[in-house]
Amino acid sequence: MLERKYLFPHIIELNYQAGHRIGCSVYLIDGGTEWLLIDIGYNETVDEIAELIRQMDFPFSACKMIIATHADADHVQGLARAKQVLRTKAAGHPAAVEPLATGDTVLTYAEIKAQHIFVEMPPCEIEILLNEGDVIDVGDQKVEVWHTPGHTNSQLSFRLGELLISGDNIYRDGCVGVIDAHHGSDIPDFIESLKRIRHSDVKWLLPSHGPVFRKDNALLDATIERLTRYQYMADFGTCAIDWQLMHEWEKEIAEGVIPGLTDQVEP
Repeated sequence: MLERKYLFPHIIELNYQAGHRIGCSVYLIDGGTEWLLIDIGYNETVDEIAELIRQMDFPFSACKMIIATHADADHVQGLARAKQVLRTKAAGHPAAVEPLATGDTVLTYAEIKAQHIFVEMPPCEIEILLNEGDVIDVGDQKVEVWHTPGHTNSQLSFRLGELLISGDNIYRDGCVGVIDAHHGSDIPDFIESLKRIRHSDVKWLLPSHGPVFRKDNALLDATIERLTRYQYMADFGTCAIDWQLMHEWEKEIAEGVIPGLTDQVEP
């Protein structure tokens, strides 16, 4: 049996568990008698993730669902295969249903012709719809659903006590998920979602990319101010050539630096 590396009580993140970067953040919520996954990543990493889960002695039969935080390919390309491997159902916001069911390569960011990005997007049915205010019972844990649109209209976040699994809303360096009209982004919605996080009493943010970090209101204020200016600017999009935070996170994972492990909270 593989030792379980809990970030916080009841929460394991599979990149930290693997000890190397395997893709987007994949969170396992351990409810004791059952468990669920939030996101799965690309198809090519499904087998590695499934094997990690097996080695940690989580029965596949106890997997309640796999949740798509939103319909982007880097989060859910492997969703159809993971459903088969884990013999479970997929869950997501109603706005994610059609792009996932049809394998829409534009809305899922699987195809960006101008940048020569072409990723297969297998169609996948969402059997369980999640909406603002829903509470997911997973074993002895309760997961509160937040609808936090902006990056996409289907973006969901998930609260467990003082923790927020915050999707692509904001990262430790103050960056946010890609804003692009072809992708269905909405800047005013994004600002409202960030304000909601800013004014909440959550203490830790567990993003879909990069390291876990303490909620920093000054960081959020600066990001909200920047996005407010974006409403009247035309110089943002998908043209960044690198992201330094990913290099920092990969190094921290390899060195076993796991934020939160020594800062126990009560979810």
